[in-house]
Amino acid sequence: MVLNYIWIAFFVVAFIVALVRLIVFQDYEVFPELVNSTFDYARIGFETSLGLTGVLTLWLGFMKIAEKGGMVSLMSKAIGPLFSRLFPSLPKNHPAYGSMMMNFAANMLGLDNAATPMGLKAMDEMQNVNPQKDRASDAQIMFLVLNTSGLTIIPISIMVYRAQLGAANPADIFLPIMLATFFSTMAGLISVAIVQRIKLHDPVVLAYLGGASALVGALLWGLSRLDGDQLRTVSLLTANLMLFAFIIVFIVRALIKKINVYEAFIEGGKEGFGVAIKIIPYLIAILVGIGVFRASGAMDFLIDGIAWVIAQLGIDTRFVDALPTALMKPLSGSGARGMMIDTMNAFGADSFAGRLACIMQGSTETTFYVLALYFGSVGIKNTRYALPCGLLADLAGIIAAILIGYMFFG
Repeated sequence: MVLNYIWIAFFVVAFIVALVRLIVFQDYEVFPELVNSTFDYARIGFETSLGLTGVLTLWLGFMKIAEKGGMVSLMSKAIGPLFSRLFPSLPKNHPAYGSMMMNFAANMLGLDNAATPMGLKAMDEMQNVNPQKDRASDAQIMFLVLNTSGLTIIPISIMVYRAQLGAANPADIFLPIMLATFFSTMAGLISVAIVQRIKLHDPVVLAYLGGASALVGALLWGLSRLDGDQLRTVSLLTANLMLFAFIIVFIVRALIKKINVYEAFIEGGKEGFGVAIKIIPYLIAILVGIGVFRASGAMDFLIDGIAWVIAQLGIDTRFVDALPTALMKPLSGSGARGMMIDTMNAFGADSFAGRLACIMQGSTETTFYVLALYFGSVGIKNTRYALPCGLLADLAGIIAAILIGYMFFG
């Protein structure tokens, strides 16, 4: 229901703001821009779904190989003790465990194209045991909120953009992003755990989280000893090497099990097309809503209003220049990326605003897009408290990004 009201608000607010621009500022182009944005974003939604078809076919094919070869089962058993506590409504060693683990790993490595099909696979597997098919289950909400918190270890794409725009050390934001996403992930986890009454102080949960934190800390320590060029090279190589290694392990394991690997890939790949078609209306709906909100100028009014309030409070307003990225990110990944690049172009890649925009880009996720994509893929209409918890994680990430930005670069 929350998503329903927000979607309506996009259009109503856009209409009101456009009327103000027309009547007060005699802006006669605003309504043509508004209408054009609906067509543009509808096209973007369709093209996005179409673009996902190939990626979904590819990775659902590999996941089918992993499933038939027993790798999903092995991964489920490895992560089972933790996931059985975070996802108590799922049966023990459920196949979704393996898909979720692969999704989280791909997200942490900054491999969005690989993460999405695995996430959709996990949602579908959880939907199989969801007693109310049009209502999000507790497990699906926990997974989605953790997904939208955007935990990232190696922000490859952001480092590439910084390098292209002339940053002296393009990788200087990787540690701040890691720290900011840690806080957003913890905020998402804690908020859902409170609603679902999950005991995070359980020794098993603490052991897994502590071990993961130690592993991440060791990785950060090792990467922090590299210079910018080395870090970019090692990060890019590590992420893609690990991903391809997973593929090889899936294939080898299936061969050992005497599975027809090619046929398994084809079987899984066929599912990709159906999923891509199913999500088209959901993507178009959310993207058109975001498009009219942005085209009306409502986003600009919002940012200017925040800047005015901050100035009146006597607080340093330098971070406001990076806020467009933060405010756009939950709505649109490409929009936020454009805002980040625009901020670096306007203020410099090594400016405070430029660096902070990069941290904000890496510390939050496209919450509305993910909700529409993941829930839409399995036909869920009642998202319950998923959106508030996801937005809370985004807010925590933004606040953490600002504070960490001042700590590192202020």
